Amino acid sequence: MASNEPSKKADLARTPQRGTATPTPPRATPPARPAPKRVGPVEFLSQVRDEGRKVTWPTRKETVVTTVMVFIMVVVASLFFTVVDQAMRYLVTLILGVGTN
Repeated sequence: MASNEPSKKADLARTPQRGTATPTPPRATPPARPAPKRVGPVEFLSQVRDEGRKVTWPTRKETVVTTVMVFIMVVVASLFFTVVDQAMRYLVTLILGVGTN
C-alpha cells in the first residue's frame, strides 16, 4: 500500500498544530446558593392554599366542553385504529394465506 507521508507533511504545513494555542482559562465556579428555609407542616399547608388561590381554575362550562371533546377524540381514534387493524389483518391474510381452510 502506498504511503501518504508527503500529503501528511503538506497538510501539517497548511494547518496549525493542535494544542499550540493558549489554553482556555478555567471556568469560574458559580456562587453557592443558600440552603432553602425549612418550614413546618402547618406553614407548608398554608403556602399550598395560598398558591391554590392564585390558580385560574376553568369554569364548569370549559370543563364540560373539554371532557366531551376528549371523549369524541377517543371514539374517533378507536374507530380509526379498528379500521386500520382490520385492513392490515385482511392484507396479511390475503398475502400469507393464514387462517384460510
